[in-house]
Amino acid sequence: MIWRRTQLQYTGNETMTSEKPSATSIRRCHWAGNDLSIRYHDEEWGTPLHDDQRLFEFLILEGAQAGLSWDTILKKRENYRASFDNFDPLAVSLYGKKKVRELLVNPGIVRNRLKVESAIKNAAAFLKVQKEFGSFDSYIWQFVGGRPRQNIWSASQHVPAFTPQSDAMSKDLKRRGFNFVGSTICYAFMQAVGMVNDHMVDCFRHGEVKQLANRRGSDI
Repeated sequence: MIWRRTQLQYTGNETMTSEKPSATSIRRCHWAGNDLSIRYHDEEWGTPLHDDQRLFEFLILEGAQAGLSWDTILKKRENYRASFDNFDPLAVSLYGKKKVRELLVNPGIVRNRLKVESAIKNAAAFLKVQKEFGSFDSYIWQFVGGRPRQNIWSASQHVPAFTPQSDAMSKDLKRRGFNFVGSTICYAFMQAVGMVNDHMVDCFRHGEVKQLANRRGSDI
């Protein structure tokens, strides 16, 4: 399946129109190889994201992915949303032992006790960051100076697993009580929410997400 909306999501309430590439001209990052990952690649990955609840979603999902493939998480994503109150950090922070037991027998998510308990702990830490900075968005985007880093990779093997920015993010998140936020996980998060543009330069999405970043900059 090769398709995409002509409306690209930006912040949750802003959109911009983009031309749909012809079927013969489409070039994508190599990892987008099936229907689910193609849709994710074309509509979400690398798009600058500034909505706190969705940032929390990606923080939890990236932690859940540790040791697994991202395709596994994509397949379970809707179950995660249903099981974790659509990633409402306040609701998740209030989960008790009964809820943990329910989650650990839920086949729709990754049934790993450390990851489940980490999600609850991270929700509480997330709320503290929101209180301190006004929003998690304001806090997390400071690690790239508030603007997406525009990379120009021509081959996937050149893309790093972590960077000084993800190192700094990981260190500070851990200091604030977050779990499953190693530097590699943080960099994957940065890629997903558009803090870095790691689409290959010949991928049709590279220019699109760069345009979105430029639009955001003009609004600052």
